[in-house]
Amino acid sequence: MRIGYARVSTDEQDLAAQIDALQADGCDRIFTDKASGRAGVERAGLADAVGQLGSGDVLVVWSLDRLGRSLSQLVLLLDTLQGKSVEFRSLKESIDTGSAAGRLQVHMLAALAEFERARIAERTRAGLAAARKRGRVGGRPVKLTSTKLEAARQLLDDPDRPMPPADVARAVGVSRATLYRHIGSTAKVETTPSL
Repeated sequence: MRIGYARVSTDEQDLAAQIDALQADGCDRIFTDKASGRAGVERAGLADAVGQLGSGDVLVVWSLDRLGRSLSQLVLLLDTLQGKSVEFRSLKESIDTGSAAGRLQVHMLAALAEFERARIAERTRAGLAAARKRGRVGGRPVKLTSTKLEAARQLLDDPDRPMPPADVARAVGVSRATLYRHIGSTAKVETTPSL
């Protein structure tokens, strides 16, 4: 069976041209998605199309960019199809995994996706190293500032009336674990639980 998939990114765009091309290619069924270009928007039509595919079937799209939003997403989907023994055909790029040339093109896409992931990782590492060089450290901002830490220590070490750690943590606006992490074993902490 030949199953077609068509997608447009906005409600204003029209699926007609893609559907006409898929029908002309002999698709038995065509699944569609509209306005699926936004992040977090599920592509139910694509999920339904992939769910209908079985061994020996062919998934046909007008263009590669209709199938995946990124190269790595596209390669992941093509790998899923291959695992189901499903062939893939893209009309615009003339990719057909039923041929040796088509399979080579898919392998080249996979290599490019791996290269893209490696380059992103390299840029991230370089950016973090440059930030560290300038004295900036990544991660979340510190919740327990030096002023709050000093206040916490005074509350915990008060000789007349020490406050339980849970109450101190609540008073300075952090969790008990954060408080313990910052005060370590240097403070005299009363270990009796608070009620």
